[in-house]
Amino acid sequence: MADIHIEEFYRDSAIALVQLYSVFPRRINLFVEDIAGPDEPDEFGLHSPRHMACFGALLWLEEEGLLRYIDTIRQEALDQAVLTRNAFIRLSTPAPYDLVAALDLPEPGVPAPDDDSLPRSVRQDRSTWVHVLRQSIKGGHSPTLNRAMQAAFFAPAGN
Repeated sequence: MADIHIEEFYRDSAIALVQLYSVFPRRINLFVEDIAGPDEPDEFGLHSPRHMACFGALLWLEEEGLLRYIDTIRQEALDQAVLTRNAFIRLSTPAPYDLVAALDLPEPGVPAPDDDSLPRSVRQDRSTWVHVLRQSIKGGHSPTLNRAMQAAFFAPAGN
């Protein structure tokens, strides 16, 4: 079992990337509370460790070239965030059927290459990494989301 902070990192990263993909190429303010949930700063104005971990994940995504932003809004949001070209391409890329078939997705994941029961446009949409991440987030099963994020962003490009 993975450490809880790594599971939260994968979940936060997946949610942020899917949010940005859903509005691409428009820039948006990416709020930590929309990803990690509500947070009440303590009497000194400091955020919870959970909030700060999510904020750190967003900053890390930028450092690794998956998103860009203009500025931070305190430690509460990224101002004018957008996916980078590499992240957009990765999320739009078809996921390998064999790899995704092994995931425990709540709904059918990537359609089989010879599945003619769906229109071609639907098959193409459901074969992308962003669809796999959406399904993994929806399923709420951390090991599935962890494996999906590892496969989507830590596998060599084109896989």
